[in-house]
Amino acid sequence: MDLDLVFLGTSASMPTALRAPAAILLRRGGERLLFDCAEGTQRQLQRSTVGLPDLEEIFLTHFHGDHFLGLPGMLKTFALRGRDGVPLTVYGPPGLKELFRQLKPFLGRLPYPLTTVELGTGEQLARGEYRLETFALDHGVAAFGYTLVEHERPGRFDVAAADALGVPPGPERGMLQGGEAVTLADGRVITPDAVLGPARAGRKIVLAGDTAPSPAVEQAAHKADLLVHEATFGAAEAERARETLHSTAAEAAEVAKRAEVRLLALTHLSTRYFGSELAEEAREVFAETVVPRDFDVIEVPFPERGAPVLVKAGARPVAVVGDGTNGAPSV
Repeated sequence: MDLDLVFLGTSASMPTALRAPAAILLRRGGERLLFDCAEGTQRQLQRSTVGLPDLEEIFLTHFHGDHFLGLPGMLKTFALRGRDGVPLTVYGPPGLKELFRQLKPFLGRLPYPLTTVELGTGEQLARGEYRLETFALDHGVAAFGYTLVEHERPGRFDVAAADALGVPPGPERGMLQGGEAVTLADGRVITPDAVLGPARAGRKIVLAGDTAPSPAVEQAAHKADLLVHEATFGAAEAERARETLHSTAAEAAEVAKRAEVRLLALTHLSTRYFGSELAEEAREVFAETVVPRDFDVIEVPFPERGAPVLVKAGARPVAVVGDGTNGAPSV
């Protein structure tokens, strides 16, 4: 099952020539989950290799404008292009329903079902093979981060052991691999533990929205494969970070180090930074740090297949002359 993140917007507060404000698309198999929807998000999707899918779930971290102002336009675009009957659910902290009450005059009547769900701290959303969990952030307003946690997977099937036990090729082996005991023709009952290795861990991704350094983020991110953490400021602006309840790159790296994550991705960069200086600052504390640019992708394989990896420009189409990218690299 493929799992990756497409970074659609990595700037803080306002867009720049190279970075749009906050938006991340999580892709797991055929699912598409959007986290935050800043100004220009639908255009970022249309400019990417992803395109603008008929999203069914959008998750907001909080209600500052640089995290949701792209949502009304996207919802209207869905209506204008003929979306009919495909439901869409928007999740967020308390206050979400009031936000949509205020947006109603701008949205008008939509031809598809739209549901808003206010979540609580520590709430879990079951999704079959995984769950989504919320955790509180330290940002001075109602704000949540989101954790995707996959369930453990069955251990590897031991073909030699199955042969030795006389389990015939066919549905019996599939049942054992799925965790069910089987009864053979001679009456013997074979249980899954006889032919399966130890259970294998699933993957864990943590998306922390705007926040000051927080023990809640450390706890949520413990042993995560990937932590996406804001780094609005560098060390020289530490006082400004404290005043605004944001984080510096070094502070985000300290969180990642204490949480023992496999990879830290810094985002939500102030317009005063290019990214390389924040990457250097963070790597002095936590070496496994990357600073994605818009349209970069981070692939998250199963743990036994390696660590998460940054794919530079992984969702960027072939460059168009004058598109404003100037070949800017990721760091």
